Amino acid sequence: MKRNPLSAAVLCGLAASVAAYPAAAQQRVLEEVTVTATKREASLQDVPITVQALTGETLDELNVGNFDDYVRFLPNVNAGGRGPGQNEVYIRGMSIDAITVMLSGAQGSTPNVAMYLDEQPITAPGRNLDVYVADMERIEVLPGPQGTLYGISSQAGTIRMITNKPDVTEFDAGFKASMADTKSGDMSYTTEAFLNFPVIENTFAVRAVVYNASYGGYIDNVAGQYQLDPAVNTTLPADADYSQAVADNAVLVEDNFNDATYRGARISAKYWFNDEWSGQLTYMNQKLETDGVFDYDPAVGDLQVERYFEDSLEDEFDQIAWTLEGRMGALEVLYTGAYLDRNVEQSVDYTGYNNVGGFIAYYTCTYTNPDYIVNYGIDPNVITDVRTCLDPTKGFKGQQDITRNTHEFRLFSPQDKSVRVTAGVFYDDFELETQDDYFYLPPGNSEALGFAQNAPISTARNINPNVRPVGVGFFNDITRTEEQWAVFGEVTWDISEQWTAALGWRWYDMDLDFYGSSNFTNGIFQGSVDSDRGRDYDSTFGHSTEPLNIDGSVPKLTVTWRPTDNLMVYGTYSEGFRSGGWNRGGGAPSFNPSFPTVPVTYDTDDVINYELGWKATLAGGAVQWNGAVYYVEWEDMQTSRFDPINVSILTFIDNAADSEIRGIETDFVWAATDNLTLHGALAYIDTELTATQSTVIELAPVGSELALTPEFAGTLRARYDWFLDSMQVYAQGAVQYAGDSWSSIVAADRRKQDSYTTVDLSVGTWIDNWNVELYVRNLTDERADLFFNVQDDIPRITTNRPRTYGIRFSYDY
Repeated sequence: MKRNPLSAAVLCGLAASVAAYPAAAQQRVLEEVTVTATKREASLQDVPITVQALTGETLDELNVGNFDDYVRFLPNVNAGGRGPGQNEVYIRGMSIDAITVMLSGAQGSTPNVAMYLDEQPITAPGRNLDVYVADMERIEVLPGPQGTLYGISSQAGTIRMITNKPDVTEFDAGFKASMADTKSGDMSYTTEAFLNFPVIENTFAVRAVVYNASYGGYIDNVAGQYQLDPAVNTTLPADADYSQAVADNAVLVEDNFNDATYRGARISAKYWFNDEWSGQLTYMNQKLETDGVFDYDPAVGDLQVERYFEDSLEDEFDQIAWTLEGRMGALEVLYTGAYLDRNVEQSVDYTGYNNVGGFIAYYTCTYTNPDYIVNYGIDPNVITDVRTCLDPTKGFKGQQDITRNTHEFRLFSPQDKSVRVTAGVFYDDFELETQDDYFYLPPGNSEALGFAQNAPISTARNINPNVRPVGVGFFNDITRTEEQWAVFGEVTWDISEQWTAALGWRWYDMDLDFYGSSNFTNGIFQGSVDSDRGRDYDSTFGHSTEPLNIDGSVPKLTVTWRPTDNLMVYGTYSEGFRSGGWNRGGGAPSFNPSFPTVPVTYDTDDVINYELGWKATLAGGAVQWNGAVYYVEWEDMQTSRFDPINVSILTFIDNAADSEIRGIETDFVWAATDNLTLHGALAYIDTELTATQSTVIELAPVGSELALTPEFAGTLRARYDWFLDSMQVYAQGAVQYAGDSWSSIVAADRRKQDSYTTVDLSVGTWIDNWNVELYVRNLTDERADLFFNVQDDIPRITTNRPRTYGIRFSYDY
């Protein structure tokens, strides 16, 4: 790697800054933040890893409730998605595009950012588990590859949600409630309460939290009509002789139809068996329900859409987790496991597919001569056959059942030795069952067109062997499994008082399976029940009954220099990985046989990261300034493509490109006076597509920026606290900025996303244990381009909530 003049300048500046502040010059000292990024407790300023920690206090000050609330204060973290529980998360610019949730189960690649709930990975393709932030100890963000300690999906980084644990020493309780009014939208209400109860003092305690948060809608589904457009869909030639029915959405018209509700509870119990051994058991349940959509169509109007089929989501999960920790001689021992069961049911308007789908005429139009249909479309050479295209309303109803069973065993050598070892074994058993029903045929169309009810292929390993409802023209019935074993370790050596070296390694072995079927309705007037038609993935396009095996290893090396007690500088070399997989549409395309063959499988993509970071405590403890400069090489990038023309409307994945990423990220906290505290974070990310090698995916030109990543992004927050008589009063302001970005690296989907700035304000007071606060979010009513997508074949923009005024109350025992 080239010597970076900026790195040298940073080091010189750090040394000068530290020398300029004698410890006795200041009396204000920031509170220590404890993190577990290295899988053992340590001060944030003492771990040679880039970590951004949002503590429980910070989360409360920012009034964080869900994923959207906290990710906007993390400038090196970006997301692409279309609403709660429908996001893909990216760190340090390692982003390509967000797959549609309608296909994430059948064909979504493994995310390259790992999300953890306590000790369990909860990552799933295309769908972040949007855990409501109630009674949370902190959220840790670990940018860059974390593959040695955190493994699969920690390719670009890791986000950890760490809950508050039972405290056996004292009773505690509290509650929060809020109400808010969104401009031109509906009201929002939240309530949550927690209780910590030592059943046996210093031995056994129980902690519980419950919450209910309802967010009012702000997007309108307005009246409209829709019909097939031969100017867009070439399978409907404009000079042909046919008449059309028109879809009308009058029964679905509604203002502010995109509401969301989080309901959940968590209970945990901790027991100390003796002075050295303890066990903890936790159970959590959450149900997320949404209606409508969270992206608007600028061609229709500001915060408006035209939808013709019900849009709704139910996303519920149960998690049970357990931990046993103690000592065996000089060694610290920890065993932790968890079982996650997640069920997602979603309904989506799919009417926009009419004007891109290659088979639409087959599913929508009648014919006096059945031979008129050619390859599921209209024969453009025969234009005299009179026919009628029926109601074009189309919809999607899908269900995903996700289970994950994880176990991890770790050993730690004594922390006070010059050589320290962390070692462990990890097991992960992941299964995703997806059933996707595409309603191409509204009521009456099936009978008029003579379609039989769709049935699964009899020889396939199906989740649901039953005939599908009337109107289902196509469906997926697919199971994906991933079983992984890993062994990991890290050795840290204090070479001298100032120099430390740490070497980590992780070896992994995983089996990936993909089976089931994709099923089509059969031809015109084929009887009451369909015969086998579609793909059995045990035998089609090169698939087999044997799982795909992937193994390998990733290293990490960190060298740390501590010239003073208040300054640490570290250099890191690390690698990251994520699994490959099977392509649902592998092989030669049926709709356009001249199109290049789609690969049956796709490989892992490789990430190499070089990083120089620092952590400085200045002004006698009144300032903490941390940051990192990094360079990333990303090869064989897994890129998904939704191809309606050549590949039978299938999404597939290819190792399509290489890229390079250069960046700087920094954050600070400054207790400027006894009353004023400033928080800031900045990310500069320069991404570049350096090579393309796919024959089946047309990407943006070499030299283009990667997706969903502004070159500059930052946040700044100021909080002022003072006393009026016995009342503690505070005022706070926060600003967030994100520069221009692009929505995708796939040429057909690439759109420019404009820069934006948002402002939040709040004022409040504490009287004894009671708190009341008035706040406004998005003061200037900025309309942020969070994600510009064409996933329903109609360009739409996911945006932030309009200006919202609110009041909240809390009590802390």
